[in-house]
Amino acid sequence: MSSQSNINFLNIFIKKICLSCLVILIIFYPLKIYALSHDWIEVPKSQFGEQLWDKNSFHKNQDGSIRVFSKFMPKRSSQIKQDILYTMDINCLGNSFRDVAVGAKEFNEFRNKDLEWKDPNGDKLILGVINQVCNFEKE
Repeated sequence: MSSQSNINFLNIFIKKICLSCLVILIIFYPLKIYALSHDWIEVPKSQFGEQLWDKNSFHKNQDGSIRVFSKFMPKRSSQIKQDILYTMDINCLGNSFRDVAVGAKEFNEFRNKDLEWKDPNGDKLILGVINQVCNFEKE
């Protein structure tokens, strides 16, 4: 076998190995795919600003709670100057919520270590999200 044949064989062999590795990676490492576009639903405004939730992110968790993306847009006169993005779990039976993660530029920038269920304590925006998400589930 000539050295040119050996080089061609080696090139083909390396290409096949690389392609095989790529295929295995794609199969066994699924990408996190979020909704390509958000479908924001607004809840009634409050004195603090606006809250929206993304109906395309609606996901039923194994424990029966619901996970959605939510966005708080503060009134521009407040000390908070930018929107806050939340990944929220909602417990419809307990009328409670927990913020799984928060971010300013993208969802899930910072994971929340405190995953205890919280009472909305009369917060009009959070109650609006809970009510709409729980009613959306029934549709």
